Amino acid sequence: MARIYVVEDDASIREIEVIALKNSNYEVEAFERASDLYLRMEKLLPDLLLLDIMLPDEDGLRIVRRLREDPRTKRLPVILVTAKTAEMDMVRGLDNGADDYIRKPFSILELLSRVKALLRRTQKEEETAQKEFFSVGEIELDHERHIVQAEGRQVELTYKEYELLRFLMINAEIVQTRESIMRYVWGTDYEGETRTVDMHVKTLRQKLGRCGRLIGTVRNVGYVIHQDNEPERGAENETDN
Repeated sequence: MARIYVVEDDASIREIEVIALKNSNYEVEAFERASDLYLRMEKLLPDLLLLDIMLPDEDGLRIVRRLREDPRTKRLPVILVTAKTAEMDMVRGLDNGADDYIRKPFSILELLSRVKALLRRTQKEEETAQKEFFSVGEIELDHERHIVQAEGRQVELTYKEYELLRFLMINAEIVQTRESIMRYVWGTDYEGETRTVDMHVKTLRQKLGRCGRLIGTVRNVGYVIHQDNEPERGAENETDN
């Protein structure tokens, strides 16, 4: 039985979330403040965290950043619950490492569907995580250690940049549309503009240095990562982004 922690300062919303999750046979613990969550997580980690962005003692986005910086919680599935609807708020939350988000007001069916989907995805990733080591050209990605190297140099990536690179490396030499990248990296129901993909590819290329040329642009379609540099596609990279 999966264990879920709910962090929500609105008592009525917190109660609805807890009842719905318990009725679906999840173990649930609820907290009003981030400080209470941290104390509990020192003793026992959940399988998934349902996190409100607007909390009285700490912003939810900052909580996600802290979780991703801690080796114990860097892969903890996190769903943000937010009343904010601006696209940049969603992008910021996902870029900080959240796996999905739900807008208030939400339906119970939507909540349970997203929780189940994320837990299934996480379980599959855990089953393969120990096996995942990828090498494309002079780029190496060690998923177990969460380390990326380019030409022997360790590269520091944001959570979403890492997931983007991993997705391309899993599918090396196979063209991925912007929509397929959005579904994998930002979640199947993410409604942001696919221009977000272009922005992240651009910064990823820059961080990879000369190895960034391995990520080719297929005009009007998406991106592909190659085993070897392809100058023609590399020249196209700058004009598309």
